[in-house]
Amino acid sequence: MELFGVSIISIYLAVLVISAVLILFSIFFSDIIHTDIGILNPTLLLSFLTILSACGYLLERYSGMNSLLIFGLSALSALIAASCFHFFVLIPLSSAEESLVYNEDSLKGRVGKVITAIPKDGYGEIMIESTSGNISKTAASFYNEIIENGTETIVVEVKNRICYVVPYNG
Repeated sequence: MELFGVSIISIYLAVLVISAVLILFSIFFSDIIHTDIGILNPTLLLSFLTILSACGYLLERYSGMNSLLIFGLSALSALIAASCFHFFVLIPLSSAEESLVYNEDSLKGRVGKVITAIPKDGYGEIMIESTSGNISKTAASFYNEIIENGTETIVVEVKNRICYVVPYNG
């Protein structure tokens, strides 16, 4: 079958090559050119086009089915594969990336250990254990008291990137 004077196999192959080049381009430059717009994510669109064109090319080349049926089957398989890719790969990756990040409000109530003694009216350092690693933060005593090295503390509040702590008797 021909479309606009070009064989459908050539069209499928050209779309496959172009989408593969665009996938490589998006892998290398996705941090610079961030164009994530929900369901119209370029990664999803390119994966859909790649699977559609690959299935279409293979079915046109190796089966004797009607070209419209081949296009329909290819589109259906591409839709299923892109949906699985979206729900089972992209969504978990996006939530996993955010779960490793902490903010100052999330430190309130966390238990830490003093690694540099906190003097009266001064600053020391605490280490807070986290699932993604240890967090080292500047600390001051909430009640302006001396807190010795090795003491377990609890973070009462965080202001200007400084954790205000009290000794923890847990």
